[in-house]
Amino acid sequence: MEHSTENSDILNTLSTQMANAVEHVGPALVTVNGRRRQAASGVMWKAGLVLTADHVLEREEDLTVGTHDGQTLAAELAGRDPSSDLALLRVAGLGAEAPTWAEGAARVGQLLLAVGRPSEEGPMASLGIVSAVGGPLRTGRGGMLERYIRTDAIPYPGFSGGPLVDVQGAILGIMTTGLVNGVALGIPAEAASRVAETLEEHGQIRRGYLGISSQPVRLPEGQRGGLPQESGLLIVRVEEDSPAARAGLLLGDILVALDGEAVSDTGELQVRLTGSRVGTTVPVEVIRGGTPQTVQVTVGQRG
Repeated sequence: MEHSTENSDILNTLSTQMANAVEHVGPALVTVNGRRRQAASGVMWKAGLVLTADHVLEREEDLTVGTHDGQTLAAELAGRDPSSDLALLRVAGLGAEAPTWAEGAARVGQLLLAVGRPSEEGPMASLGIVSAVGGPLRTGRGGMLERYIRTDAIPYPGFSGGPLVDVQGAILGIMTTGLVNGVALGIPAEAASRVAETLEEHGQIRRGYLGISSQPVRLPEGQRGGLPQESGLLIVRVEEDSPAARAGLLLGDILVALDGEAVSDTGELQVRLTGSRVGTTVPVEVIRGGTPQTVQVTVGQRG
């Protein structure tokens, strides 16, 4: 009987903590009205700014958000990034305090709650665990996620754009079903914050390109030129008048590093080309005829 009471106390404590977590993040949750059908969710990122999923914004005008205290406020699109399925809204008069963002990365097996505000009825929550943390992942929207969170928490209709929170109510990521065939994925808090910062400043994410087609290949130990990595990218096509062509990259080169960071597959290359490297000249290390060489390439920007 004593053992049963202890178990009951543990469950009650956990239950209370989870309800407190929802209550903690609740004031920062908003309903996002950006499409004709089901409204979606969003979460306050900082004063006057709401982070949500890009795919739930089917229009860029007449956007509104519903707040926890029953207000309907006009929203303006500050920026959007289809590749990560994130968008940032400016909302004048949004008075809620910004939520807490988790400092550490999500861990497999960790308990979490998917939280949304898809209607005026208030917040909804779904319990699950972090099923997997992986990446990079090529998405159905033409982008590449450096990291992603998989969860078995149920993505109720309208949860896209809402947060995944830990049992303290800190945000682990932003949930979306708009990246890979309706699969519920979480964009980790660190990555989502980086995107939000860039959207606030520039309105878009700068994504670079070299103008090559490549495929992963294994590097025999005798052809690594002293490099520790076991694979690289074999260049099988160089676009005419592309950054790669202008820099002198050749068919048959094996690309192994960009700007001092190892590259072993196309996902890693896309990650390395995003952000501040666009428009800058960076060293690209290749193995050419079994010999390591360094080529200076000015990273282009995709239109």
